[in-house]
Amino acid sequence: MVGSPDGRTRYREVFASAEFRALFAAHTISTVGDQFARVALTVLVFRDTGSPAWAAITYALTFLPDLIGGPLLSGLADRYPRRAVMICSDLLRAALVALMAVPALPWPVVCGLLVLVQLAGAPAVPARTALLPHILPGPTFRAGAAALSTVSQAAQVAGFAAGGVLVVAVGTGGVLLIDAASFAASAAAVAWWVVPRPAPGDPAGDRPGWWRAVTSGAVLVWRDRRLLALICFASLSAFYICGEALAVPLADQLGGGPVAAGLLFAAYPAGCALASLFVATRPERTQLRALPVLAVATSAPLIACVLNPDLPVLVLLFVASGAASAYHAIASPTFALWTPDHARGQVYGLAVTALKIAQGLGVAAAGIAAEHASPHHVLAAGGVLGVLAALGVGVLWRRSGALDEGRPVTS
Repeated sequence: MVGSPDGRTRYREVFASAEFRALFAAHTISTVGDQFARVALTVLVFRDTGSPAWAAITYALTFLPDLIGGPLLSGLADRYPRRAVMICSDLLRAALVALMAVPALPWPVVCGLLVLVQLAGAPAVPARTALLPHILPGPTFRAGAAALSTVSQAAQVAGFAAGGVLVVAVGTGGVLLIDAASFAASAAAVAWWVVPRPAPGDPAGDRPGWWRAVTSGAVLVWRDRRLLALICFASLSAFYICGEALAVPLADQLGGGPVAAGLLFAAYPAGCALASLFVATRPERTQLRALPVLAVATSAPLIACVLNPDLPVLVLLFVASGAASAYHAIASPTFALWTPDHARGQVYGLAVTALKIAQGLGVAAAGIAAEHASPHHVLAAGGVLGVLAALGVGVLWRRSGALDEGRPVTS
């Protein structure tokens, strides 16, 4: 598959691949099902305990295990055939989620199974990301990665929106069975349509042990300033995520209530999804030059919040911030392409972990700051700090030589 004469990629070229269509369908189905389960589990635990704290902890358990599973388990995508890793991950999650649907199961057991479900899924994303350059070679990989990211955001919104309705219609157990079925369907799509490939091989012919693979991944990133800069770009989300973290108090401050909060929550992913689809089809050289500019532009709109704008303006500022954050549609596939194939799963898992830690710290910092200052001032301060940090990462990016030399698509 080749791009157009102007260097741009067309999405029809991406979806012409039956293997990619299978990955796209599998990812969409399992993501929607996952969001259904998040709603159902939160409702189930709150119903059994009557505790908002335990309900919140249960929701957090759908994210926190990734901080452990990311660096420790993502290397499985480099030790075994990646297609097999994705299938096994989906089937294991299907079995565990089905077990969670057993009636009258004590909620502490449900929480324990939930941790296992998240750990079982840890190798799946690195495996898919590491496999994708082999399915979509050249510029089409970037467009394919953007399509997967966009459908992920859309599926999350749809899953959350429909999850509550489904809980009422079929109960928490029924929703969990739907999630289990979604994982089984995802595994079937990958098994049926994705071509088997051997496990990636180290050019040196050496297969390192588990702990050595984890540490060597971190060393690889540290020694390659281009990869380090890309992880720093991803970590900038710690600053602009404060908008989402403070959406509810901002809406309350504006007197808008839940509807206003919903608009603010939706504004960022809407801007990001639409812009990502556009950015990912630009010529590669254009993308790499735009990366530091977009990183700065992601936090810059938040500075205007110091003026305490009304709701329509605030929503537009959030949309603008989300649109600029489409730089992730550049940084993420570039990171995967510039990582040697035999270590791609492990290193990508480390990058995802860094992103989630940054987002968690950003949310916590914004919440604490909002206890002592008005939400719009906290948002403006986050914007200033984000712009300064992005300028610093931009300097690292230019000095890394990322714009001066290319790298092969696969290593």
